[in-house]
Amino acid sequence: MKGVTVFLRYKKLELPTPDKALPGRLIEIPVADTHTVLGTPLKGPWPAGLETAVFGMGCFWGAERIFWEIPGVYSTSAGYAGGFTENPTYEETCSGSTGHTEVVQVVYDPAEVTYETLLKAFWENHNPTQGMRQGNDKGTQYRSAIYTTTPAQAEIAQDSLEAFQPIVKNAGHGAITTEIKPLGAYYYAENYHQQYLDKNPGGYCNHGPNGMTCPIGVAKTA
Repeated sequence: MKGVTVFLRYKKLELPTPDKALPGRLIEIPVADTHTVLGTPLKGPWPAGLETAVFGMGCFWGAERIFWEIPGVYSTSAGYAGGFTENPTYEETCSGSTGHTEVVQVVYDPAEVTYETLLKAFWENHNPTQGMRQGNDKGTQYRSAIYTTTPAQAEIAQDSLEAFQPIVKNAGHGAITTEIKPLGAYYYAENYHQQYLDKNPGGYCNHGPNGMTCPIGVAKTA
C-alpha cells in the first residue's frame, strides 16, 4: 500500500464536476531533465517520428516500469490526466478533487514497437474491471484509463477493449470499466514519482500479469 498521504487516499470515489474541481496553478511541477533508466529526455519536444501514448492502470510507480522495459520505448514519465485541475499536486490528485487519474506517458518509436503491443502490456498487467480502484488502492486517481493522442489510437484502443472483454468475462470478471477518450492536458507528477521503482527498487508495486491474454499485439515477456 502506498505510504504517502494515506489520509487522503479513500476520500472520494466519484469524479468532481468542473465547477467543483480544485483550480490548480499556472506553474508546472518541475522534473528532472533525464530519464534515470533510459537516459533519454523526460520532456519533449520529441525526436521526429516518435509518438506518445498515455495509460492509467492504478498507481503509476509500477505501471511506469512496465513500459520503460519494453523495447522501442524512448521515454516514460509519471503524471496526471483525465481531470480538470491545472498542474495538480499529488496530494490534490489523491483528494479526488481534481478529476485526474495517475497515468504513465509513453513515448515510443512506432517503427520499433506498435501501439498494439503497448495496449497488450496495459491490459495484461492490471485489473481493468474495478472502477475507481486498483486492488487495495481506492479512489478516482486509481481508475483504469486510456487517453489517446491520435484518431488511429482511439480506434485501436476501442477495438482492443472489445476483443478483451470476452476473455475477461470468461475469467470470472465483470465489465471492463476502462475510460477511453482523447487526451486533454498531461501534467508531470513530482520528481520523486518519476522512475520511482528505479530509485526505490523495493518500493510499492501492485502490477503484474493478471493471467489473461489480450488477443492484440505481441506479448510482453516478464
